[in-house]
Amino acid sequence: MAVLKAFKGLRPPAKYAKEVASRPYDVLNSKEAREEATEKSLLHIIKPEIDLPEDISLYDERVYQKAKENFQRFQDNGWLVQDEKDYLYIYAQTMNGKTQYGIVGCASVDDYLNNVIKKHELTRPDKEEDRMKHVRVTNANVEPVFFAYPAVKEIDEIVEAVVREKAPEYDFVADDGFGHHFWLIDDPQKIQRLIELFDALPSTYVADGHHRTAAAALVGKEKREQNPNHTGEEEYNFFLAVHFPDNQLTIIDYNRVVKDLNGLTPEGFLNKLQAHFVVEMVGKEPYKPSKLHEFSMYLAGNWYKMTAKEGTYDDNDPIGVLDVTVLSKYALDEILDIKDLRRSKRIDFVGGIRGLEELQRRVDSGEMAVAFALYPVSMKQLIDIADSGKIMPPKTTWFEPKLRSGLVIHKLD
Repeated sequence: MAVLKAFKGLRPPAKYAKEVASRPYDVLNSKEAREEATEKSLLHIIKPEIDLPEDISLYDERVYQKAKENFQRFQDNGWLVQDEKDYLYIYAQTMNGKTQYGIVGCASVDDYLNNVIKKHELTRPDKEEDRMKHVRVTNANVEPVFFAYPAVKEIDEIVEAVVREKAPEYDFVADDGFGHHFWLIDDPQKIQRLIELFDALPSTYVADGHHRTAAAALVGKEKREQNPNHTGEEEYNFFLAVHFPDNQLTIIDYNRVVKDLNGLTPEGFLNKLQAHFVVEMVGKEPYKPSKLHEFSMYLAGNWYKMTAKEGTYDDNDPIGVLDVTVLSKYALDEILDIKDLRRSKRIDFVGGIRGLEELQRRVDSGEMAVAFALYPVSMKQLIDIADSGKIMPPKTTWFEPKLRSGLVIHKLD
C-alpha cells in the first residue's frame, strides 16, 4: 500500500556535508539565517532572501529566482553532486543520548492524494503556494518531509545491519549539539526488501512538514497534467521523505503565551479558571506538567498547577482527549476570547525545546500576560487522530530533533 522508492540522490561530498546541512526553512527567520549561513550553507537555497536586500518581501519573484540561481551554483561548484544509481538512505539523529533511525526514500504523490499518507494538521494556502513556487523553480524537493510509520521488526533489522556493516557517509554534530549520521543503502536485495515491507504498510503519517508535503504532491499533480506523455514513472510522481518508526520518535510539548487577560485582573482570571480546573499555586520555580490533563501556568510572577476537572475532556474521542482542546475551549476561548488560534495576534506558540524559562521570560518582560505549558501529545494520539480522519488543533505537536536539510535532495527530472 505505502510506496517507498529508491532515487538518485543529489548530495554534498562528505567534506562539505556539515557546512551544507542547515536547519529547515521554517524554524529560523531571515535575520537568523543571515547570521547562520556560511558560504556553502543550504540556507542560500531554502532562504535565498539572505542574498538580497533586507527589506525584500519573502514572496518577491526575485527571491524564488535567487533560489534557482543558487541551486545551480551549488551544483556547478561541486557542493552538491548526484549519485549515479538509485539508492535508499538511512538518516539517524542523536539527541540527549537517544538515536532515531529514518529511511530516506521517495513517497508517492498518489499516496498523498489517496490518503494512504495521512495528515493531522490543516495547511494554509499561502504557505502551500510559497513552497510550491520553490519546488517549481528548483524542479526539486530540496528539503525532506518527516514521516512516521508503524514500526516493523524486519525493517529495524535491515537498518541495524546496514549501520553495523557500513561506515556512515556523513557523521557530525551540529552547532545545536544534535548528532547527524547518514548511510547509503546500496545492496539491491535490501532495497527491494524495504520496498516490499513498505508496500505491506496500510499507511504512513506526516509527522512534520505538512506544507512541504502538500506542495510536493500538488506540484507533482500539476506536472502530470501538463505532460501529454505521462506514464506514472516520472520522478515528479514522487517526493523526498524521511520515514521513522513510530516507536522511536519523541514529541515534546508545544506551549502557549497570551498577550493580555481580556480585561481581567490576575485574580479575576484565576477565579474564572476554577470553574473548569483545579488551580494550585506552586511557587516561583518553573513547574512542568507530569501527566495528561495537567497543565502549568505562569501568571504575575507565580507558577500554578492546573488540573482539568471531570467532564472537560472526553477520553473516548481522539480530539476531545487532547489537552490543547481542553485549554482552548475552557481558557483561551471561554475566558480570554481567543476564538481562532491560527489568526489571533494575541497568542503565540513556543516549542518545548526552548524550555519553561522562555515562557517565564516572555511574561516577566511584559510582552505577554500569561503562559501555559502542556503535557506532550503521544504518537498514539497523533496516529489515532490521523486514522479517524480528524484534524488536530493548530500547534499541537513539536518534533525534536528537526531534520537537517541538504544531506540529500530529490530532483524531479
